[in-house]
Formats: sequence, structure tokens, C-alpha cells
Amino acid sequence: MFSLLATRKNHYFCTFDMEKKRILIANKFYYPRGGDCIVAMNLERLLKEQGHEVAVFAMQYPENVDSGWNSYYASQVDFAGGLGNKLKAAKRLMGWGDIKSAFGKILNDFNPHIVHLHNIHSYLSPVLAKLAKQRGCRVVWTMHDLKLVCPSYLCLCNEKPCERCIGRGKMHVLKNRCLKNSLAASAMAYIEALKWNHNALERYTDAFICPSQFMESKMLKDGFSPEKLHVVCNHIDPEKLQAMHNAQCTKHNEERGSECGNREDYYVYVGRLSTEKGVETLLNVASKLPYTLKIAGDGPLMQQLQEQYHHCNNIEFLGRVNAQQVAQLLGKARFSVVPSEWYENNPLSVIESLCAGTPVVGALIGGMLLDEGSGITFTSGNKSELSQSISRAFDTSWNNDSIKAVAAVRFSRQEHLKKIEEIYGLQPE
Repeated sequence: MFSLLATRKNHYFCTFDMEKKRILIANKFYYPRGGDCIVAMNLERLLKEQGHEVAVFAMQYPENVDSGWNSYYASQVDFAGGLGNKLKAAKRLMGWGDIKSAFGKILNDFNPHIVHLHNIHSYLSPVLAKLAKQRGCRVVWTMHDLKLVCPSYLCLCNEKPCERCIGRGKMHVLKNRCLKNSLAASAMAYIEALKWNHNALERYTDAFICPSQFMESKMLKDGFSPEKLHVVCNHIDPEKLQAMHNAQCTKHNEERGSECGNREDYYVYVGRLSTEKGVETLLNVASKLPYTLKIAGDGPLMQQLQEQYHHCNNIEFLGRVNAQQVAQLLGKARFSVVPSEWYENNPLSVIESLCAGTPVVGALIGGMLLDEGSGITFTSGNKSELSQSISRAFDTSWNNDSIKAVAAVRFSRQEHLKKIEEIYGLQPE
């Protein structure tokens, strides 16, 4: 049996009549810092709409928004600063210190049926899986990066994709100082990988969610059991989808019932300004082309890139933008560009762009999900191919409505919810 549930936007979807559960979501931060946080927060909202009781566990952090559960959070750790900070952070990696008591308190008081882990390494700890399993909870873990198969999580060595640690010992991270080019940091990553190896993690985790088949393939290669791996695409937040629609449609068009299509003559990059994202390659190419590029986001390369390209009138740095601004940028852009030089994992930047009907020029690397008609791919790091792809994208007459329609089904929250509830054991598979 099922009933119809109306959202605030008057969109309807099916909700199955079933026993409601207490579900605890854990992620190291609780504000829209990146894709992991956004996915966790979207899931919290979706589960609450279904009538489940949901609690949140994170690390104390000044930018966290109020979840109602802040008093339970683990204390903040910081890998920078003095020796005291570093020792506290190192203990957190191993699951020592106050992390056990903090998580134990919310387990006692909330008494969840299901614990759903997201990005918990470093600032929280995989010990959460162990503690939850010992309490008899069903433990589900969504993979937002490759940390479980690569101790440095990037799968990069000398800024090139590397899989030497996948399916074999993790000593490579130590030999090549893969983490921050630091022997100390790499040694801690190596020790952490030994303690939280895939045998231990499988013992405490009932199901691992992989947002892409690419991620699943790497976990299989590392020895994870196929029975515990589930591929579930991330979904689009309906409020952001509505904001994209609003950006594209004028009130006059909507009243007349005509199609919306207020595309402007620019392309956009939305994401972190860091080396592995390929933004340096993009800007090098963009500076030599006649098209306007808007850069939305910040990161460690922000100041350097602004100084380097301040003379380029066709490159606009917008800094960090909120969800509404991202929706407007994507909704009006001719296309977006995702020039990654590391293994992406079904990035939200691609999903949001396609759901706005905006095609993607994307690097052919990792779990980049682009089909024919929804974008153009190029060899990651190849400046000539990227330049040609950008020019080709401007010359292409895209069917924006078709791109949006296909993405709306592929990344729908209804399908996402169905698969999540199956993994939780709330629906028959």
C-alpha cells in the first residue's frame, strides 16, 4: 500500500506505508561545505519527509548549522597548529579519545535502528561503525571518496592518477609521501589504513553505498565483498531544481505557457579551486579563448589564480556562492565544465548541471556520468582537447529540455529513496 505525499512545491511522490525507524546520520561537518555534506543533509530531509525520526552526529565546527543535535557532537580537532592539536587529531584517526564517549551518548539517548555514515574519516573516525554495530544497529556507509582503497583518498601520485595501493598493501602512501608530500602525514595515513583495513570495516558495516559503478569497481579490486556493495546515484534537491527553473523562466513566459530558455553567453565552473580539480588547466585554456568563463567556488588556489588571471576580462571569479546562486548560474549558462584530474565519484556538479538542462564538458576520468547528448568528454589534463571541446560546446545546439528530462528521471529523489530504503531493509529488494 502507498499514499501520496505533497512537498512544499506541490510535487507529489509515493511514500510506502511501513514501520518508521530512528536513523542516525553521521558526517564530519554539518553545513553545505561540499558534496558529502550536501548529500547527507539532503538525505536527512528526505527521510524526515517519509516520517522517519532522524538525528545527526558531526564534529563541532563554527560554521555548522543547527541540527538540534549539536550538543552531542564530537569536539573539534585540527591537524594544523601546535603539538597538542596534532596529537589530539592523531588520536581521533585511531578512534581514541572523546569520540567514543560522544558517539556513545547519542547512541544511548537516540537509540537508532540504523546508523548511516557518510564522510567520517579524520575528523570523526571509522570507530563509529564499530560502536554502532556493537549496539546492534544496521550500519550503512556512503562512499564520497576513495579513502577506503587509497590512504591519501585522492588516488594521485605526483599529480597523476595512481592505483598502486588498490588491491595490495598500502605502503606506497608512505614511500612516496602521497599525503601533503609530508612523511609524518603519510605515516599517519598508512597506520590508519592498517588499523581500518577492509576486513575490519566489512565486519562492522552491513552495506557500502557507491555513488558510481566506477567507485564500486575500485572497491571490488581492493577486496571488498560484492554482496556488501550497492550502486546508488546521488539525487538532486527539489528546492535547487526549482531555483534552476526559476532562473530560466521569466514570469511573462510562464503566464503565456511558452517554453523557458533564457540562456546567457557564458560557461561556468562550480567547485573547489584545488589542483586535483583541474582548475589550473581550465584557466590556462580559458584565458586563450574568446568566451566568458564564470568561476564559482573557493579553495587553496583562489588567491594565486586571481592574481595570475586578473588581466583576463573573460574570466570572472565569483568566490564561494550559496545554493540559490549556484542554481541561477547553472540555469542560465550555455554549459558547465568539470575538468577534473582525479577520480571523480558521480559529482554533484554534473548532476546539478544536467538537472538544469545544462550540458557538461567533462574530463573522461573516474565516475563521470555523461551520456551522448548531455555533454562532451575530453582526455583529463589535455589542454588541446579541452579547448576544442569548449569551442565545440558553444557551437552545438543543445536540447536543454531533453537533457533536463532525462536527468530528472536518472537522478530523481524517488528512485534514490527507494534504493536507500531497500538497503536499510525497509523495502523488499
